[in-house]
Amino acid sequence: MKFVLASQNQHKLEEMNLILSAHGVEVVLQSELGLHVEVEETGGTFAENAMLKAKAVMAASGLPAIADDSGVCVDALQGAPGVYSARYGGPELDDVGRYRLLLNVMQGQTNRAAHFTSAIACVFPNGDTIEAEGECPGSIAFAPMGDGGFGYDPVFFLPQLKKTYAQLTPEEKAAVSHRGKALAVFEERLKEYLRK
Repeated sequence: MKFVLASQNQHKLEEMNLILSAHGVEVVLQSELGLHVEVEETGGTFAENAMLKAKAVMAASGLPAIADDSGVCVDALQGAPGVYSARYGGPELDDVGRYRLLLNVMQGQTNRAAHFTSAIACVFPNGDTIEAEGECPGSIAFAPMGDGGFGYDPVFFLPQLKKTYAQLTPEEKAAVSHRGKALAVFEERLKEYLRK
């Protein structure tokens, strides 16, 4: 079965294929189908934004579409950047600029607690949907560490592993990450759906 990922993010594609390929699911980027669907993320939650993206790409492709909306929520910032994680600081910032901005905003903060949240939505051409969420608690590091991953990975620290997301192998990250947890729930719900 082929799913279209409602994203241009190669890293998300790799994480999803790592987990879903075991179930005969191949996930492809929309660009591989000649599509470039930009969806305005107007939802107030990660789940709402994921569903908006999945519906739009399913409508454009005619294939089952899967979308992920995720971000880092920092306790000391009342949950910010949250659903604005990918747009934090404005469109001129890249991943490094965004996490540097976060580190600057967090200067002097003793409460570094944070969590990553991932919401996954899948929409089928017949209108059926599957949704799943996952969360990973951690903290904001005082400086970036590691060169793996993407986004806020170099500054998202896991106290129990004494590493940031960016210091984990893809397999280690999939086992503990918000997206890994959301995909595990999604995987179970997809298996149930495919058995019907």
